[in-house]
Amino acid sequence: MSQDSAAVPDAARKLAARRRREIVAVLLFSGGPIFESSIPLSVFGIDRQDAGVPRYRLLVCAGEDAPLRTTGGLELSAPYGLEAISRAGTVVVPAWRSITQAPPPAALDALRRAHEEGARIVGLCTGAFVLAAAGLLDGRPATTHWMYAPTLAKRYPSVHVDPRELFVDDGDVLTSAGTAAGIDLCLHIVRTDHGADAANALARRLVVPPRRTASDLGHQRYLDRSLPEEIGADPLAEVVAWALEHLHEQFDVETLAARAYMSRRTFDRRFRSLTGSAPLQWLITQRVLQAQRLLETSDYSVDEVAGRCGFRSPVALRGHFRRQLGASPAAYRAAYRARRPQGGGSESALRPERAERPERERAALGAGGAERFAAAALAGHGLAAVETGEAGKPQSDAYASRLPETPVGRTAGRPVLPGQRERPVG
Repeated sequence: MSQDSAAVPDAARKLAARRRREIVAVLLFSGGPIFESSIPLSVFGIDRQDAGVPRYRLLVCAGEDAPLRTTGGLELSAPYGLEAISRAGTVVVPAWRSITQAPPPAALDALRRAHEEGARIVGLCTGAFVLAAAGLLDGRPATTHWMYAPTLAKRYPSVHVDPRELFVDDGDVLTSAGTAAGIDLCLHIVRTDHGADAANALARRLVVPPRRTASDLGHQRYLDRSLPEEIGADPLAEVVAWALEHLHEQFDVETLAARAYMSRRTFDRRFRSLTGSAPLQWLITQRVLQAQRLLETSDYSVDEVAGRCGFRSPVALRGHFRRQLGASPAAYRAAYRARRPQGGGSESALRPERAERPERERAALGAGGAERFAAAALAGHGLAAVETGEAGKPQSDAYASRLPETPVGRTAGRPVLPGQRERPVG
């Protein structure tokens, strides 16, 4: 489903009488990243009626026993517990502390109960893992941080994961991608509740773009090469590495299965069990990613790019490229060069800044954006922050600060698998 869809499913539940949409409960856990946690606090917890933004009532709830330790060696004391969720018509779960840990059962029960009573449930970034653990994403479209989308798809195969979206609105359950996309989703909620004028006024006050879409991000909309951690020690890792080194050659999944000394059926099952994605879709994605890089870093024609990425024809490249990135190869190259006006058009002049991509979302907030959000969120919401020192720092694996730069045609540390639908290789 499109990230901008606000269509409510047929099975949407009527909101219980004691719940109101403008009462927003934010569920905090120990070890959660402070920036992501502060986003809903800043959006829904500050009175900005003077700027034309309708007021929400914020309930900051502890999802487990205090103290809640967060990034930076801080301890938070939330003014409410899980019982306060029973009054909220909107429940927000910011980034979960670790995708390898199961959320507290009591918190999952509270989320299920809220959803059954018609509350709108929102998962920001890896908060989608909490919603999935509660069973609220079964059979639904969803997104999460691109780095963990393959793991979410593998662990919860009934969830239709699309990491290319900034956010997904499925009516009464909403999810967002990483960091700044949480702001996009919160602004979308304000827009849905109170209209574009209110959302635009709030965006001006926060000094962020009022409305972004995935297509607006252009070359930020990268297909990543990440795989779940556990594949690194698996024999299939060698096959994956070989495939990435030989994308310029025309081979299919049968070739990969043969290199793994497996039947096609066994290889498909083993690959899917490790990654949550079909090998055919992974192979197509890697070829499109390689084409994306060549369009940016070379002057090869589209026909030549198709041949150097293992597509049997330029028509096949164009079809897969448009389906995965929303534009034709020629249009993508033109837009990329327009955004990077440099002389010559040579490979050095068009060198992409892959190592900086994860920081660009934060850069969209302006200098000091994370600090501004965190400071505004902690002030005035009943949250007490106390330094705990080095020993109190949470060990969270929820984020990596930047991607390693990978030369074209070289094996990256971990390849991506965003899709789950098999399409024929051209």
